[in-house]
This record gives sequence, C-alpha cells and structure tokens, in this order.
Amino acid sequence: MRVLWLCNILLPSAAETLHLKASNKEGWLSGICDVVKSNHEFELGIAFPVPADLDGRSFDKDGITYFGFYEDTVNPEVYDAAIEGRLQKILDEFKPDMVHIFGTEYPHTLAMCKCMRHRASKVMVGIQGVVAECAAHYLDGVPKRVVDRVTFRDFVRHDSLKKQKKKFELRAVNEVEALKIAGNVTGRTPFDLNYTTNINPETKYHFMNETLRSEFYEGTWNIDECETHSIFLSQGNYPLKGLHTMLKAAGLLKDKYADLKIYVAGDKITGHKTLKEKIKISSYGKYLLELIKKYGLEDIVEFTGNITAGEMKERMLKANVFVCPSSIENSPNSLGEAMLLGVPCIASNVGGISGIFKADVDGLIFAGGDVKGLAEAVDKMFSNDALMIECSEKASMHAHITHNPDVNYKRLIEIYREITGCE
Repeated sequence: MRVLWLCNILLPSAAETLHLKASNKEGWLSGICDVVKSNHEFELGIAFPVPADLDGRSFDKDGITYFGFYEDTVNPEVYDAAIEGRLQKILDEFKPDMVHIFGTEYPHTLAMCKCMRHRASKVMVGIQGVVAECAAHYLDGVPKRVVDRVTFRDFVRHDSLKKQKKKFELRAVNEVEALKIAGNVTGRTPFDLNYTTNINPETKYHFMNETLRSEFYEGTWNIDECETHSIFLSQGNYPLKGLHTMLKAAGLLKDKYADLKIYVAGDKITGHKTLKEKIKISSYGKYLLELIKKYGLEDIVEFTGNITAGEMKERMLKANVFVCPSSIENSPNSLGEAMLLGVPCIASNVGGISGIFKADVDGLIFAGGDVKGLAEAVDKMFSNDALMIECSEKASMHAHITHNPDVNYKRLIEIYREITGCE
C-alpha cells in the first residue's frame, strides 16, 4: 500500500536534510509521522511546500520519500493553477494508491483534488480548521473603528483587518471546491461532520482523532508547582484567537487578583516603543495595546515570543489555568495538549470544542465573546483548588483516550485499507 501525504508544512525530518527551519505549527503531524515510521505497514511519501529554488527536490530518509513543490504560502488566498503540474509530477513518480491531504487552508489542497478528480474515491482530506467558519467569525468582538483603521504596516503589506477577513473568504471558496471533489474526509467533531457533509453529501466521512506532539504525553500539572493566578494562551496574534476577549476579562479580574499574570505564546504584536515597532504595529496590535492601557495590564500581560514544543509544555505546566478564548475552533490542538498535561482548562463554547472538551467535567466553558462569562470562569477556577484538581485529572484522562497514538494509528490504517482495498 502506497500512501502520499500532502502537508502544509515542512516536517522537522525533512527540514534537517534541506537545511531549512522547521515550522512550529501543526506539530501533531510530526507525532503521527513518528508512529508511522515505527510501524512500517505501508510505503509513505510526503509532499510539502518549499521555496522556489527547491521545487522538484525529492529524497529518501528513514523509509519515507519526501517531495518538495513550490507554492506561495505567503498568499494562500491566491490559487495558482501551476501547482497542479507540480503535484502531477509527484503523483506520476510516486504512484500512490491513495492521497491523504492534511487541511484545506492552502491552494495545494484544491490543486491535488483537481489532479485526482478521476480518482476522487482515493482522495482523503483531513479537516483541521474550517476556513469558511474562520472567515465568518474572524472579526467577532472587534469594534468597527478598529476594523476600519489601517496602520502604516497594514497599508504597506495590503493586510488590513478587512483584507485579512477577505483573504479567509477567498480561501474558503477553494476549500468548498476541494471538498466537493474529495471522495473521503476525516474529522472528529459534530461541527466538522455537519460542515463537510452539507457541502458534499456524497463524500465518505471517516471519524478519526488526532495524535498530538510527543512532548505532551509526558508530564503532569501540579497545583503546588504552578504560578498562582497565572493564565496561559497558546496564540493571540490575530482576532480569531480572542486575545481581546481575554484582556477585557482581565480588566474584571485584576482588582481581585493583584498577582494576576497572562502569558501569550507568540510574537509581541503590541510593541510600540521604538520607531521600528511603531511602524510595524497592525490595527489589531494597536487595539490590544489600547486594551492593555485601558485596563492597566502593562505588568500583567507578557508575550513569550515563538517557543518550541518543549518550551510550550513547560509554560503550560507553570500556568494556573489554560484559556482558549477563540471566536471559532474545530478541535484546537493546544487545548488537547493542555488537557493531556492536566492543566485546568477554560474554553469558549464555539465550533467543535464541545466535541473534545466536556463542560463542567474536563473544565469550564463560556459563550464565545462573553467577557463576563470568561472572567467568572477564571474566578471560579482560581478560587476553588478542589475544582482545578478534579478538572485536571478528568481532562488528562479524557485526552489520553482521545489522543492515544496507538489507537489513532490503528484507525488510520483501517481507513487506508478501506479506501485502497489493500491489506
């Protein structure tokens, strides 16, 4: 059985060979790849975007054949038909029994579906985020004046908030077209099941949970070792992730919790002290800065910068609470990773979150965008050690079932055999 994966990112094993920097995004792909390499049940090829000078580069490593193809990943809203030719060459060389596409966010998903149109029953698209829903909820909770504002950085980069939303809308068009072609999809929540089957009632939906980054399967949160009254968010650099909701909630919490601290993974998009930072600040970054000043959060909010999986794990274990305040999600891997570690979690009840996170069992939920509801949930956690410990234990137990690498790998092989007819 020969299976070709089509991925959004350069996996660490390939990055090392190509002398390129591996992405910290979608780290769960490395997790599932590690399981595949240790089992040898099928021949695997992996295709992934590379810079133009590496287009067409292929090599074998650890029993896997890697294929690089050029794609403009900076502008994923633009469909480039030339990608079809590049992917067709990979198909002709590897001759897969099926193609497994991870995600719908980039043009290569549609390009591969077009290449495989005559063999659509051998194409499987793995749903990650749901782009159309991301577009619909991209600016939830952001004031009109901020949406309308264009900073120098936004103007130069053609990347205002309105244009960011428009880009998601264009990507959603490609997503829908690809799903109309694909004969199979994998998902894991009622949210993505409803979305995909509404677009293509003829597609075969295969339920399959995700295997997450290996680092998060070891280590356990301890209430006696965490930083009291600290909150950790895994992202916050664009509106969809809801950092503005968290900052507003912090304004309601800081008087009661004088030692409140909020750590946000990723670059500091609120920088404004130097001329360079003032030039680079976006309208959303400026809005976050306005909220920080309004609520007196200057000494409370700290951006960690880009961090590795190991550093993310350590930051989670030190947190009193993990918060996912997004306006839309399918099944956020960061929430799953926090649950694996047993970090007390609070999440917005949006999209597919209820499919992986049991309210009042694994942790607490609040309505998306509900500032008061989020503040009350944080207060409830902070003020009840027994609740935090109970949620910690139950969430970890649940996540170790959901994200069990062996079970998920077995399910993956079952699906591959069903699609290919190979043993």
